Amino acid sequence: MAEQLGDWVRTHTCGALRTADLDTDATLLGWVHRVRDLGGVLFIDIRDREGVSQVVFRDNDELLAQAKKLRPEFVVGVKGLVESRSPETVNPKLATGDVEVLARELRLLNEAKTPPFQIAEDSPVSEDVRLKYRYLDLRRPRLQGNIGLRHKVAFAIREQFNAKGFWEIETPILTKSTPEGARDYLVPSRVHPGEFYALPQSPQLFKQILMIGGMDRYFQITRCFRDEDLRADRQPEFTQVDVEMAFASPDLIYGLMEPVIQRIFACIGKTLPAPFRRMPYAEAMAKYGSDKPDLRCGMEIHDVSAAFVDSEFRVFKQIIVDGGVIRGFAVPGGNKYTRNQIDGIVDQAKQIGFGGLIWVRPGEPPTSSVKALSEGSLRAAITGIGATADDLVLLAGGPADNTSSLLGQLRLAVAKRENLLDPEKYEVLWVTDFPLLEWSGEDGRWYAMHHPFTSPMDEDMDKLESDPGSVRAKAYDLVLNGSEIGGGSIRIHSAEMQARIFRRLGISDEEAKSRFGFFLEALEYGTPPHGGIALGLDRIIAILANEASIREVIAFPKTATAVDLMSDAPSTVDPKQLRELHLKSSK
Repeated sequence: MAEQLGDWVRTHTCGALRTADLDTDATLLGWVHRVRDLGGVLFIDIRDREGVSQVVFRDNDELLAQAKKLRPEFVVGVKGLVESRSPETVNPKLATGDVEVLARELRLLNEAKTPPFQIAEDSPVSEDVRLKYRYLDLRRPRLQGNIGLRHKVAFAIREQFNAKGFWEIETPILTKSTPEGARDYLVPSRVHPGEFYALPQSPQLFKQILMIGGMDRYFQITRCFRDEDLRADRQPEFTQVDVEMAFASPDLIYGLMEPVIQRIFACIGKTLPAPFRRMPYAEAMAKYGSDKPDLRCGMEIHDVSAAFVDSEFRVFKQIIVDGGVIRGFAVPGGNKYTRNQIDGIVDQAKQIGFGGLIWVRPGEPPTSSVKALSEGSLRAAITGIGATADDLVLLAGGPADNTSSLLGQLRLAVAKRENLLDPEKYEVLWVTDFPLLEWSGEDGRWYAMHHPFTSPMDEDMDKLESDPGSVRAKAYDLVLNGSEIGGGSIRIHSAEMQARIFRRLGISDEEAKSRFGFFLEALEYGTPPHGGIALGLDRIIAILANEASIREVIAFPKTATAVDLMSDAPSTVDPKQLRELHLKSSK
């Protein structure tokens, strides 16, 4: 039978008691974590989000009999005296491990059914079971630590922006559908039959309008929604740190955001050196085969085409004649690999999509998987890549972009295979100078690489119609350990330029007015130059917590199929609701 809390007030959290509290009275409120019954003495660990304290029941037969009825996850209150643990029971793994509470009173505030999995142990449990019983999963120390870290980071972000003169301003959740990329979640309007709101994929237009409205410096930790296929780092609803400022330049944005990132990492006791490294998009693609390179493992890709211009190996020679390249990288310490280990890398390369991969062992003389390659060519390639005698060199040839892209994938696969990605190391960089547009052969049209409100580089504006593929954007991504954690740009602040971009994207004036009319009109009322960035908060917290999935740092995430197993959403609704919304279900 559950008792009432009455006038009991917690004096300490379950993680707070120390030797300084000896010989004082304490009232603890929490969940039974573990029970250890030694007959005439009973120990329970009582837990809340701050930690665990040991409580001992002895020398009181009535109270001991009451305590023997306790089971894990019962909610209890305990009053007692703080005393030292005996030397043999001191627990150095607990912050409270030097003390215990000698119970004098006990209240059973609520019983609990036997949980479907252990709360006290971080034993493996099916993710579906964890998500169905998320309220139990959230009691586990790992999840509580992740959610606590998320709070600390969000609080630090707010403090940092407030100190820099930013205002936190809320933007609408019910807004206009302007699909460009991912699908919108639509919300039917009851009072406007046949018309729909959309949940925002980002506050992009509203934060730009705030700059037009003279708000000068804005930020928001905001919820966004995208109806897209999910991966470990994607959710249908997610949180981003949204930032915009008037009269901005890329350098101003970098100078603003780097201290924010440093402050975030201070939450886990890490110091990041600044300024962060900057790398143009073209360099990132050539040297790492990715626009979000992971720099922790080195293994930079080098172009060694010059070493094979006159090669006896006809395959490489023909690739160069056809305008292709020979590129490669060195695997640190790879020269010690057995032939079976190297064959494993070659098989992995085939799975990635390589037509062929050549390996080279530096030495006297160097050897390779292709006998037709001369010693001179191999030495030139080894020197060009900067490989040492202990390394293994991997080479591939073909069109420049495709070759670097495949080598980039192989580089990461080898790094993971050989444990070269230190989880305690953090490499942050700005990737800059992105192409403004990318061509879709499937659709036969240009798309904005970031979004259609990104400004072209001043010096490239005259090539927008004549050579759109060469136009660079005032865009930048923030990359951490191979993950994009933020992206932004300097925006278009001219109505004329915005119209040019829309036309270049195949969006007619009529369609632009229908989709973005309110924004295009706002641009005509004195829009200042402005720019900003959005950080993916879920992804950042997952990296800080060393979690592979952002579901581990979100209190109530969806599954990979966008289902909330706990609340059973999405679900059917009452036909009356559908009629009120002027909708019909196909089910």
